[in-house]
Amino acid sequence: MTLPALHQRCWNHEGREAVCRCPQCGRSFCRECVAEHEMRFLCAACLKAAVAARPAAPKRSRFGHAGLALAGVLLAWAILFSAGETIMTFTGRLEQTGWQNR
Repeated sequence: MTLPALHQRCWNHEGREAVCRCPQCGRSFCRECVAEHEMRFLCAACLKAAVAARPAAPKRSRFGHAGLALAGVLLAWAILFSAGETIMTFTGRLEQTGWQNR
């Protein structure tokens, strides 16, 4: 039979009242023995295991976000430059054929 939360004691500190139960190990702990991790309160041992089990963050390239920004600017320049050259070529051909609005 388990005691109500009000009468349970901290697993680490027998003189302190437990305020929550660790969802991983099921033991009760006082406020000082738990920490919030991903919207849950975990004890120190379970927190250490959760952090160790988390996959490593992917490595970023040397250039990071600055490299992506530069690539985007260069791509935009190339597209606009090509569009301008196409318009210039088209209007030049129209002038050569003698087509004008009168």
